Amino acid sequence: MQRPLSLLELNQLIQQCLDANLAPSYWVIAEIGEFRDSPRGHAYLELVEKSNKSILAKIRANIWSYTYRGIASRFTSITGQNLKAGMKILAQVSIQFHEVYGLSVNIKDIDPNFTLGEKARKRQETIDLLTKEGLMDLNKQFILPKVPQKVAIISSANAAGYGDFINQVEHNRNHYKVHCKLYQATMQGDQAVDSLILAIQQIEADLIKENFDLMVIIRGGGAQLDLDCFDDYELAKAIACTSLPVVTGIGHERDESIVDMVAHTKMKTPTAVAEFILSGFRNYEDLLEGHFKQIERHVAYQLQKEDRKISNLEHLLKSISQNQIQRGKDTAEMLKQRIISQSLHLLKIKSNELQHLDSGMKRTFSNILSNERLRLDTLSRDLNRLDPYTFLKKGYTRTEIKGKPINNLTVKKGDELTTYTLSKKINSIINTIEENEQ
Repeated sequence: MQRPLSLLELNQLIQQCLDANLAPSYWVIAEIGEFRDSPRGHAYLELVEKSNKSILAKIRANIWSYTYRGIASRFTSITGQNLKAGMKILAQVSIQFHEVYGLSVNIKDIDPNFTLGEKARKRQETIDLLTKEGLMDLNKQFILPKVPQKVAIISSANAAGYGDFINQVEHNRNHYKVHCKLYQATMQGDQAVDSLILAIQQIEADLIKENFDLMVIIRGGGAQLDLDCFDDYELAKAIACTSLPVVTGIGHERDESIVDMVAHTKMKTPTAVAEFILSGFRNYEDLLEGHFKQIERHVAYQLQKEDRKISNLEHLLKSISQNQIQRGKDTAEMLKQRIISQSLHLLKIKSNELQHLDSGMKRTFSNILSNERLRLDTLSRDLNRLDPYTFLKKGYTRTEIKGKPINNLTVKKGDELTTYTLSKKINSIINTIEENEQ
């Protein structure tokens, strides 16, 4: 049986083997998985290799403070950004094995040109993927509103660019009113992409009640390092797929970012974005003024045309009216003469009829009066014959019992009789009653 080794002896054996068989240094391509500075000026990293987000290899690394100052300064001056997690690098490393801390690598140098080329490659891959998915021009299909009055702004409230934008909008010389709502987001650093995407999602959620016309992404100028988030695929995709036209004013003078490419319209600065929005108001106002002038000219022409037409109609109406009035007068005079003539004729006819009726009525009334006189005479004679006084004059009397003729009563002995003659009234009492035989 082989003699057992202590752990220290094993680790020392590993160290001896590595020292004997490995070169003093190697150039290695890896991604920085973790990166942190130490108070003493050293840098501690974790280098990884990935495939489809799966980690294939991983090792600890460090850069000692003296070397780190030189590497970091040269890297930043060439690439415009600091070393950070997620960056792919080409590093010269030496393999170290410590009995306590295990295997690690010491970084002696980093080639910044590789990182620039790698960044350009990744940027182009992102552009190619967006193009393949049809996202590069998707947001450009929106028609910009003529007057963007309600604007959703993605920025940081503390950003100088946001202050410049608001100042330009609120103090414009034409006093146009733009309703702006800020959606706070982190505009640089590792959290920027997630923060920006979250702001876009919040705007989409508020779109129905807020009814925005435009989405604006603005920030002030910054180092190249601070603008890397605007080349992110997920952020570019979120902007391309939003429901609003997007205008960017990220505030840098370098080549446009991928976010600028997928946005509907890109401007250099937040102030330029504000001026772009206000120009929509001015253009629309100019368009309205042009339409108003066209309307005024057209109305003036139509009024002049209608005025001439009214004048012609006025003369025509006067002429027609005068003719109609004269014809009416002539017709009225003719009707007057006709009425007078017909009236005189009718009066003559009616006069003759009245004379004829008068003669007939006189004859009729005369006959009626004669007949009535004869009838009255007959009635007078009949009345005279029937008058009781006529009989009394002839010597006849009239006898009653209590005002009733006795011929209609049953008389009896002792009844009191009243007898009337022409000149006397005689009262008597019945003593006897005898039948009168004819």
